[in-house]
Amino acid sequence: MPIIRSFEDAKALEGTEVGLSEWEEITQQRIDKFAEATGDHQWIHVDAERAARELPDGKTIAHGYLTLALIPALTSQFVTFENLARAINFGCNKVRFYTMVPVGSRVRGRAIVKQARIRAGALHLLSEVRVEVEGERKPACVAETLGMYFFDNKSAD
Repeated sequence: MPIIRSFEDAKALEGTEVGLSEWEEITQQRIDKFAEATGDHQWIHVDAERAARELPDGKTIAHGYLTLALIPALTSQFVTFENLARAINFGCNKVRFYTMVPVGSRVRGRAIVKQARIRAGALHLLSEVRVEVEGERKPACVAETLGMYFFDNKSAD
């Protein structure tokens, strides 16, 4: 598991795949909680009976933004940051949803460090993260994510 303690550690990872997470099951409970938190109660996500009648696989599907929101938890399984004062989500350059995530399926994250730069005294990290669905050829989501990592450079007394 890569450990990033400094800008130099991150820079050395540019262009490399930094990890692959464990599989995570997408349950109806998780989908329903996301719907409740966001107010997005579209039937394709929360109405199992209608989905059984009208959707191709007969199952509800996870929200695209739920899939995107899993990225921090998935990537935390394979990249460790040490000596951090704080980390800030800086956004996404590009997000695409390529395949559905049916209830009961399992997803995992895979990431490549695309660019490491210094910005405003912090590590500005651009990564490409793929959220894969077990058994599917195409990923559910591909996102270029941006994070700002402020290292605690205080020396121990």
